Amino acid sequence: MPQTLPLLRGKEITYLDAKEKEENILHQLGYHAEQTRFFAHLRDRQDWIRATVAHHLGLSSAACHVAEEENWLHGSFNVCIPVIIDDWNKKRVLIRFPLPYRIGEAFRPGNGDEKIRCEAGSYAWLQKHCPDVPIPSLYGFALSTGETFTRLENLPTISRCFELLRRQVLSWLRFPIPSSYVRRPANITLDKVTSAGYLLIEFIEETQGTMLSNTWFHRQDDARLRENIFRSLSRIFLSMSRIALPRVGSFIIDNNGLLQLVNRPLLAEMQVLENENIPTDISRDSIYSATDSYIIDLLSVHDNRLKYQPNAINDLGDLVYQLSALSAMRTIFPSFFQRGFRHGPFSFTLTDLHQSNIFVDAEWNITCLVDLEWACSLPIEMLNPPYWLTNKGVDQLVSTEYNAVRIELMGILAEEERKLRKKSRLPYSLSEVMNQTWETGTFWYTLALSTPSGLFSIFHKQIRHLFCPDYGEEFNLIMPFFWAKNVGDFAALKTSDKTKYDEDLRQAFEDG
Repeated sequence: MPQTLPLLRGKEITYLDAKEKEENILHQLGYHAEQTRFFAHLRDRQDWIRATVAHHLGLSSAACHVAEEENWLHGSFNVCIPVIIDDWNKKRVLIRFPLPYRIGEAFRPGNGDEKIRCEAGSYAWLQKHCPDVPIPSLYGFALSTGETFTRLENLPTISRCFELLRRQVLSWLRFPIPSSYVRRPANITLDKVTSAGYLLIEFIEETQGTMLSNTWFHRQDDARLRENIFRSLSRIFLSMSRIALPRVGSFIIDNNGLLQLVNRPLLAEMQVLENENIPTDISRDSIYSATDSYIIDLLSVHDNRLKYQPNAINDLGDLVYQLSALSAMRTIFPSFFQRGFRHGPFSFTLTDLHQSNIFVDAEWNITCLVDLEWACSLPIEMLNPPYWLTNKGVDQLVSTEYNAVRIELMGILAEEERKLRKKSRLPYSLSEVMNQTWETGTFWYTLALSTPSGLFSIFHKQIRHLFCPDYGEEFNLIMPFFWAKNVGDFAALKTSDKTKYDEDLRQAFEDG
């Protein structure tokens, strides 16, 4: 048996470590080979990349130079390839490819295009409704089906003039006006680079800011810097939440270039599960006009993780622990959400707002927010402060410690909100809503919903005591029977699944 096997990002894992992980490591062992093949294919298509960039920017492909692979930016779901451009004021752009082996494209074809459409939709919505929120420029995008979209101002002169005239006529006739992204015939093809298309976006240079994660850990105790970042975050929250949206979902740009809120709320956790062959049972056209129907579907996603992940449990005790939490979560959710907010307002929300997606200047003023792929419209009571304020994972937060920092952020949010109210009317007080969700425990409930692996720990540490502070052992013995009928048969199935997973994992290491 080899001592280690490769994972992504140069990491390796031993069998002893792998068998203790809650994630499906057996599935993850295939990522390294998939990445090697995918990156090799991209390396072989550099002429195509140059032509693609030139197509969207109206430049000569000879002026475009693809960066060496060691300069590619590789995240959890995308690879971003810098392209340097001669004699151009922006200097560099990024062509951003979703990683098909990380977003469930094989299990659920179309996931890549969905991700592209939703991210482009988020750019278009923020550009139109929240121009004060700093984001990179999106120059264009394409789908696996061949549809190519270019930003209006980058079109050739004749095409741009025609498009502006067309929009004026649509306005006179009171028809919907398309977004800033225009579908156009491409003089290039996708060349089977990926089944998921691409985005072409602005490269954020060091002069425009650096990732907050570079300085957060050793400067977070600086009160002045912390105030600046909290003030920037507060203004961004208020800018986005002042526009009440009609439903829960994700924005897309359709084939006619129209910006529409018609896609399921695409969260990272959904495509992570689908990537591991776990159905979410939420169709792409699922949008929600009521908070409770959305929560019921989210709880079903958690149920499916338990049903379909082969190593979802460690043993029978762990199964009881998980089933009791899932049963209770389904029962108690009406206690956490106000009926007055059942049908809205819903708010545009950045669900992946971690330190590496926030660019700041030397004084920690936010200069840019990147990676908008998982942004969507959510119930206002699901808008929470960032979980990372105390440098702990979502299932490791200590209530008193987190609340001390949360209070500081909420004080600044309330102050910024008062300033805004003097200038314009707001539909509700965001600071009051966020404070109330903390006081009622809704904060913890929504945090649990956002993490399939952390739900159980959050429930038992932060939520159960609000309803049943005593009788913990009895609680865990009774509640599993209310998760589903014939729960004993399910327990036997999951025990069998775990045994087979352990055997397959060991065999994978033996085979090397």
